[in-house]
Amino acid sequence: MTLDEYLRTGETITLGSHTFQADEIKRFAAKFDPQPFHLDEAAARKSVFGGLCASGWHTVSMWMKLNIESGDALHRREWTGPGQAPEFGPSPGFRNLKWLKPVYVGDTVTYTRRVVAHRPLPQRPGWRLMELHSEGFNQNGEKVVEFDNAALLKAE
Repeated sequence: MTLDEYLRTGETITLGSHTFQADEIKRFAAKFDPQPFHLDEAAARKSVFGGLCASGWHTVSMWMKLNIESGDALHRREWTGPGQAPEFGPSPGFRNLKWLKPVYVGDTVTYTRRVVAHRPLPQRPGWRLMELHSEGFNQNGEKVVEFDNAALLKAE
């Protein structure tokens, strides 16, 4: 097994779906993004969005939750390549975050990720930088969020 086979490089992986409900949208917004169109239906109807919608940070947070949950399942398979099994480390960040469409109450967003590439880190022998592209689509197949992210990977 190669590292590319293990990581499924180039393959789009579906992480799972989440349906956004009014109470959770308001709870998240009250703690992390207290704008009126995330907190109050009447105010949201008068806004540019025309209805209560989830914070973009909320939509990305759900990607992270599903990524961790599905990542655990995806990488439980046995490593049959040379050396130690790859070990996933922290993320150094993301870029190109785009919130393309609002996520309204009742919308179900399905999230994906694709490992685009990985390369050794000369300043950290034995570690690689894994680059990913991630997206979320609503129940109508419309892309609502996308971003590029990275993760450190301990691998020979």
